[in-house]
Amino acid sequence: MPFFDAGDWAGKISSGGWRAGAGGTADVREPATGQVIGSVGVATARDVDDAVTAATKAQKEWAALPYDQRAAALRRAATLIEEHAGELSDWLVREAGSGKGKAGFEASLVAAEYWTGAATVEAPYGQLLRTRAPRLSMARRVPAGVVGVISPFNFPQILSSRSVAPALATGNAVILKPDPRTAVSGGLFLAAILAEAGLPDGLVHVLPGAADVGSALVEHPGVRIISFTGSTAAGRKVGEAAGRLLKRAHLELGGNNALIVMDDVDVPAAVAAGAWGSFLHQGQICMTTGRHIVHEAIYDEYVERLAHSAAGIQVADPAATDAPLGPIIDVRQRDHVHDLVTRSTQAGARLVEGGTYEDLFYRPTVIADCSVDHPAFNEEVFGPVAPVAKFSSVEEAVELASRTEYGLSLGILTQDVMRGLALADRVPTGIVHINDQTVDDEAVAPFGGTAASGTGARFGGVEANIEAFTETQWVTMQSRIPQYPF
Repeated sequence: MPFFDAGDWAGKISSGGWRAGAGGTADVREPATGQVIGSVGVATARDVDDAVTAATKAQKEWAALPYDQRAAALRRAATLIEEHAGELSDWLVREAGSGKGKAGFEASLVAAEYWTGAATVEAPYGQLLRTRAPRLSMARRVPAGVVGVISPFNFPQILSSRSVAPALATGNAVILKPDPRTAVSGGLFLAAILAEAGLPDGLVHVLPGAADVGSALVEHPGVRIISFTGSTAAGRKVGEAAGRLLKRAHLELGGNNALIVMDDVDVPAAVAAGAWGSFLHQGQICMTTGRHIVHEAIYDEYVERLAHSAAGIQVADPAATDAPLGPIIDVRQRDHVHDLVTRSTQAGARLVEGGTYEDLFYRPTVIADCSVDHPAFNEEVFGPVAPVAKFSSVEEAVELASRTEYGLSLGILTQDVMRGLALADRVPTGIVHINDQTVDDEAVAPFGGTAASGTGARFGGVEANIEAFTETQWVTMQSRIPQYPF
């Protein structure tokens, strides 16, 4: 018997079995084949009120529990995720179009979020302050209440859990709206795990639905924090609405990440890193290597080897084969990718490899001789495309890497790591990897971007997670009431 049966959960949208009838049900389709592989309940904006009401009640009871009971529940969740990682991986393959390697990697990351969450529960939650009066003065962190989480389709489970786990750890209830294309692997599978782990009924709600559900979640006065991961265009709207309502919004948005390749590298190793950064999960990652900026001394060899690597990558149904790359999530995204490739080559970039597709399977693509005027170099592609540009000086590399509205991740490949660090100081970005590509994430490391990539590092590690999902409260205590002149 599988742990999660989509048929059993058709209509359920909370860890406690609360059901929403407004949106009916929807088929879960496999993008690689179009086959129906399950059915899920569909929420509408009208369901948000019910979820907030139930979550508000459950949150008070959850926050009042002794800390060790909350930590134990999150440890049980982490253990269950490890036990059922294979099944989660299967859902990621079939529902999200993940290659088996990517799916296994993602599933292995998820449990760490709940282990870190358990550690967060047990961490100090305040500090003693100096005060002039004869009293005890302290600042402590208290739960915000109900946290809304809106997650995308590409790494659906880790990008949900990265917010859900610390929000629960800090005493909050959670309403999660996963992308409707990945309602199981991004939401309902997690709800089943948390229910099995013994979290209180109504504490976690999963609302698979369209953009109107996300808007209702952002606008609801009972939701005090919004944690959004998605496109920059959508994130701007979320941030604007949240700001108007004086609520916090953690925004993890797009990226067009640069990989600077210096002339002293081991070229085959650099190419392998660059190919992984651009082609992993069909390039559908905010941290994808979107721009290869390569020194002129090794440029031709790098392009040739990168194209050879791209040509050798199998693209097929990941459930039926061991192909490392699967389908683009849907036709709209595939056409967006192809449009950027086509317009770039029409503008003068050189198509070296790929640039073709069959159904939703887009071939790994290498475009050389790129400049900031070419759309595939200047914009976030979110597909398996590696645009390559040439530089001759460090100043030119810095200029090319910095010519973007985004600031999420940067990779620098060089034998001189101190030169790499000095170069990193000159490129605005939230994440830097010296001698690695741009895609990486750990539960204990800060994650976040600058500029159009979001509102900074909001996740990762105990301190950042407490900061993200609590309010600060100043408390004083003294032995007697002071004497006042009135």
